[in-house]
Amino acid sequence: MIRVLALVMVLGSAPAAFAAACAQVDFDGAPFTACRIDLGQSDLRLFLRDDDGVVYGSFSRIDARLAPDKRLGIAMNAGMFHEDRSPVGLYIESGIEEMRVITTEGPGNFGLLPNGVLCLNAGLARIVESRAYAAAPPDCRDATQSGPMLVINGTLHPRFIPDSESRNVRNGVGVDATGKIVHLVISDAPVNFHHFARFFRDHLGLAQALYLDGRVSRLYAPGIGRADIGLPIGPIIGTVVDAAVDAAPTGG
Repeated sequence: MIRVLALVMVLGSAPAAFAAACAQVDFDGAPFTACRIDLGQSDLRLFLRDDDGVVYGSFSRIDARLAPDKRLGIAMNAGMFHEDRSPVGLYIESGIEEMRVITTEGPGNFGLLPNGVLCLNAGLARIVESRAYAAAPPDCRDATQSGPMLVINGTLHPRFIPDSESRNVRNGVGVDATGKIVHLVISDAPVNFHHFARFFRDHLGLAQALYLDGRVSRLYAPGIGRADIGLPIGPIIGTVVDAAVDAAPTGG
């Protein structure tokens, strides 16, 4: 069952044309919220630090520091971070690399290889396995590394166990085959990796998807009345929209 809660941003002359929309979905017994972002009509960016070099840490601090005619549209946490909220792996923002790509196996979810990199450019996105990225780095305006990969060329990560008891609220990102549509997804109840990855592959039909984090997972989508709060976070991914564009009323 899919229930479209709200159009978060509406563009174009045709009523059906939209840049980003969020939907609440029941998939295999668990609730998810998925936001579909059309990069042809949306300005999707990564955020970490303000002009003074201070980590934003929250959606509200980003929103408050945008230009007066802009606001944050849809956003979520965008990768794992250290105690000082600096990124664990590769991080590029506006063409400037803050942290290099990490290709070695290690502890925790990040080191569960293969992991991957979300690479953003104007109007185009791709998810690249981290070692492939290191071997031939693509040109990325913005990039964030996280792990593990959820879906790799249409196949689930080989370490995922269907009946695993390790369940968390999780969030991730997927990109369609054209590179023009990005899906930001959060589970609205604890799920295991296998269940979460299947949502991207089997429900959204995506061949590439990347885990962003769990437990600290948060979504900002004012169009559906959602602004998750919690302890300060590190990298954030979000759309920037015109302040004059109002979100559509929440659907029932």
